[in-house]
Amino acid sequence: MRIIISFFIIVFPWQFSAGQSKKESSTQPAVVINKDSIKNTLKKVADWQIKNFTYSTNQSHDFGIDSWTNATLYFGMLQWAKIAPDSIAYYDWLTKLGAENQWKIAENFINYPKYGLYHADELCIAQTYLGLYKKFRKEEMLKSVQKRIDWIINYPPNGNMSHTNKQTWTWSDALFMAPPVFAELYTLTGNLRYIEFMDEQFKKTYNHLYDPKEKLFYRDDSYFNKQEKNGAKVFWGRGNGWVAAGLVDLLKILPKGSQYRLFYQNLFKELVPRLASLQDKNGFWHASLLDPTSYPAPETSATSLITYALAYGINEGLLDKEKFKPVVRKAWRALASAVDENGKLGWVQPIGADPKKVTKEMTSVYGVGAFLLAGTELYQF
Repeated sequence: MRIIISFFIIVFPWQFSAGQSKKESSTQPAVVINKDSIKNTLKKVADWQIKNFTYSTNQSHDFGIDSWTNATLYFGMLQWAKIAPDSIAYYDWLTKLGAENQWKIAENFINYPKYGLYHADELCIAQTYLGLYKKFRKEEMLKSVQKRIDWIINYPPNGNMSHTNKQTWTWSDALFMAPPVFAELYTLTGNLRYIEFMDEQFKKTYNHLYDPKEKLFYRDDSYFNKQEKNGAKVFWGRGNGWVAAGLVDLLKILPKGSQYRLFYQNLFKELVPRLASLQDKNGFWHASLLDPTSYPAPETSATSLITYALAYGINEGLLDKEKFKPVVRKAWRALASAVDENGKLGWVQPIGADPKKVTKEMTSVYGVGAFLLAGTELYQF
């Protein structure tokens, strides 16, 4: 009986959460971490997702060729293409999708008719367009992005920070979706309006949603007075992962000497170590950061986004390598254990705005995009 139990613990480490007894094992599968193994895992996951990729042709908020869900996958795939041995195939896949969409940005008039041109989620795909533009320098990849951002700046959004208003960045996810687009346009054009607008809007969201005591972000202001079952505040794993990953993307874009950089760098150095402290003993983060017992299953989209931030922090010297490298290695072993033999990534929380239950069979394109971001940054070690 002891042999059978030991085998179960080793093969299925995600069954044991941070809230369980210390007597239970936290042993992870034997995952070798080197450049070859990381690359092999990334290729396996990327190829499975491309093979199984579908999208709805409508322009609804969460589905469609240019939805935020797919856009997160494209951005992760773009980073993977930079190191993939057969990179041309991935660049071709991305450019084909862009051309099929005529390099447009969604106008979200179905779910949010008042906010269609402002909605931050619809801007996420622009990160891939701009990344492809930097490589191929085709004007059509830039034109629609610049047109949309110019319109937003010329017709300033409603500044009400209530979660019911989606014209401005009133939810934490928005800090991944939109700010890097403005920052990238600034570096490409030198137009200060882009960076000034981004900086103003980001700081409004920061001042509204950041809890300086907990050093975490609320998803939006509807959670200010809510509590988890254990009495803790509600801080969503993926919601904070979005912010951490968004900070990485901003810091990659903003020049080292930029007057705008210091705020984001300091926030990164405060938020990301706090997130690291909430990793469970198996290497995962959970849907609820402060009540993992109520959400004992691992959550790979949050884990991937946070791992991406941690790996970047080490690579850039923003985080102490000796302290945080074990955290990242543990996280990658956990993430690799969530990939099945075919390359399907499991344990991805479905679309939502707060902690929800998740199972091993659940996957989604945004989780895969986040996984590719984490792995490609870890590869830089």
